[in-house]
Amino acid sequence: MPFQAPRDAAVIDIGSNSVRLVVYRLEGRAIWTVFNEKVLAGLGRDLAKTGCLAPEGVVQTLQALKRFRAVLEAVNPAEIFVVATAAAREAKDGPDFIARVREETGFNVRVLSGEEEAHYAAVGVLAGAPDATGVVGDLGGASLELVHLSATGAGRGVTLPLGPFSLAGPGGTANGFEADRVRRLAQERLAPVAAAFRTDTFHAVGGAWRNLALLHMRLSGYPLHVVHQYTISAGEALDAARLVAHQSKSSLERIEGMSKKRSETLPYAAIVLETLIEQLHLKRIEISAYGVREGLLFEAMPPRVRGLDPLIEGCGALGHRQGVADDLGPALDAWIAPAFSQLPALFGERDAVLISAACRLADMGVRLHPDHRADLVFEQVLRAPIAGQGHAERCFLAAAAHARHATNFHPPELHTLERLLTPAQLKRARALGATIRLACDLSGRSPSLLAHSRLGLDKHHLVLAAEPGFADLLLGEQTNKRATTAAQHLGLKPKIIAA
Repeated sequence: MPFQAPRDAAVIDIGSNSVRLVVYRLEGRAIWTVFNEKVLAGLGRDLAKTGCLAPEGVVQTLQALKRFRAVLEAVNPAEIFVVATAAAREAKDGPDFIARVREETGFNVRVLSGEEEAHYAAVGVLAGAPDATGVVGDLGGASLELVHLSATGAGRGVTLPLGPFSLAGPGGTANGFEADRVRRLAQERLAPVAAAFRTDTFHAVGGAWRNLALLHMRLSGYPLHVVHQYTISAGEALDAARLVAHQSKSSLERIEGMSKKRSETLPYAAIVLETLIEQLHLKRIEISAYGVREGLLFEAMPPRVRGLDPLIEGCGALGHRQGVADDLGPALDAWIAPAFSQLPALFGERDAVLISAACRLADMGVRLHPDHRADLVFEQVLRAPIAGQGHAERCFLAAAAHARHATNFHPPELHTLERLLTPAQLKRARALGATIRLACDLSGRSPSLLAHSRLGLDKHHLVLAAEPGFADLLLGEQTNKRATTAAQHLGLKPKIIAA
């Protein structure tokens, strides 16, 4: 679909542990974070002890919201969503707090029910991974929301008092962690619903899960530090959870990037994960960087936009930002896909999506210095916050982007590619990048000129043919050189036909 003019939308999420403002830029189906500020206010820290919001947390939250109001007045986004979750929902003084927020900041806060919170978390997971199935678990400071995901979308959810603040003893999370007591409590609270939520795949939403995933990456030497759609086997996740649960607070604080407040609550999250693995019979955990906030944005999009592929649309938006013509990617896709569809599938049904996505990234490096273009584009594609792609797919697209701009394949992180891609997948990525380079050089990046040629495959050849009257315009020394490179990556010989 044609590129849509970007617009900004903001979400303020008043949670039990953190209050956060995120400003997003929406470009059709693509969702980009352009501003993200979080305060670990601990609003629900006293819930288990007093049933009320923590006084210090209320003060910190109001201070943060006043600042957020100033930011939003300056940014002036098209839409603003302000929601509160478990702490404001469950606390006896929750309604008074919401009224005070409205009086002091002007924000009209929507307090989500447990079922609504579960729903938006699940919709957020689908915004980031539209084919996701299994169970979503959104862990906040005070609660855990569980909801089924199937081919028909999000099912009904439940909310359970399994957040760190709900599991903490009378002294709170800062005054001693009793693993056996927390484990017993978690088991008791999960047991009544466990049978109804048993699944192979658990989609983990929330800052605690993301921190556990980052810790697992460090422990396992995983080379690609992108948390979205990072997948951990249940056995490895169980080992990591048990390790965290047995660490002292001071040990956790020494972990790079771990805040003091997060180190207080992470052992509780580890026990909850351990309990989920055991009672839900999980086989794998997939981390989602998308959750309630993205779910709110996604559900507000028109249905026709929600139905688009997030990877293709995200790559198109990223390419457009770099000055790539809107019609170049679709033209390249139409030119290349019929030939590549004859090759054995390496990602199943995802092969066609990856070709489309790579074509949308074809000219990202057009404004960069030619000596560094391939490496810079590789790095950006590998880590771009584009939804709808697994880690192997990220590597595939990054490798194709590098091969699009360089004949000599020496990407900055070849070891990452070799760990996450099979040799056949890496070879195919290089072939795709070389073929995109052939198409761009052949046509001068002009869809109208490209339309006067066609690409095909036979048993032994990569076949490039030009329409009558266009052979002299399209075929030459440069074209022969690019066609030879692309054919070699496919294990074929070039055949150039001036029809």
